Amino acid sequence: MNIYEKVTARIIEILETGTIPWKKPWISSYGPRNLISKKPYRGINSFLLNCSPYGSPYWLTYRQAAEKGGQVRKGEKSTAVVFWKWLDKKPESEEDDNEATGKVPLLRYYNVFNLDQIDGITAPVEEQSDNPFSPIEKAEQVITDMQHKPLIQYGGGQACYSPTFDCIKLPKRESFTSPEEFYSTAFHELAHSTGHISRLGRKGIIEPSYFGSHDYSQEELVAEFGASMLCGFASIEQQTIENSAAYIQGWLKVLKNDKKLAIVAAGQAQLSADFILNKQYIDGQ
Repeated sequence: MNIYEKVTARIIEILETGTIPWKKPWISSYGPRNLISKKPYRGINSFLLNCSPYGSPYWLTYRQAAEKGGQVRKGEKSTAVVFWKWLDKKPESEEDDNEATGKVPLLRYYNVFNLDQIDGITAPVEEQSDNPFSPIEKAEQVITDMQHKPLIQYGGGQACYSPTFDCIKLPKRESFTSPEEFYSTAFHELAHSTGHISRLGRKGIIEPSYFGSHDYSQEELVAEFGASMLCGFASIEQQTIENSAAYIQGWLKVLKNDKKLAIVAAGQAQLSADFILNKQYIDGQ
């Protein structure tokens, strides 16, 4: 039995024990925020901005950048953010006594630019973490040696992969509860990236799918099984496998606890892990 099979068997064994709580493996300081107001973006805005290919957490409108003495570089493209506001509904006639008759939503959108796209504005000094990070050589080598890997950016409070930009966003390494959990999270996003059309062309990545859909959920299984297999290769699975099993369990619930899908996803994850390891994996090592 090779390491892939051992990891898959162990995850299935943990799943059979019952409900396991998943724990977010990093401490969120802050995610994307407006440089002027310092207010963080929320909801879909947080997701969209976190998955952009920029390293800075700070964003401004074109006017805000100009008022602060900055200049958006020629050719840079903006990112749209949405803003909801509830307004009092106006009475339809004077007979309504000019009183509001409820609330109506107003949707606006703004175009913003990342601080990395702007010249002439100095980034604020970020707080230094008191949680030193100690690299794990074999796990670090997996990331370093992957051929044709996506761009990796650090910062913010979310981990995600954007197929549009072929870019991975990860919180800073010092934000993670342990080096092992950092590598497990990085491996998860690298596994997602293997689904890009320029790599393995997996359906869950190349075709649009909404959060919680069957394809989306199965892609999450593939990525987490792939991460666990890579952790096994790097000999750090003992510190991460229970949290990985809890994550997988959560998505299996969305898929109505179909354990067969877990095995199918594990098969796809093997191809993903092999790709990341440049197909140089040797059975039993």
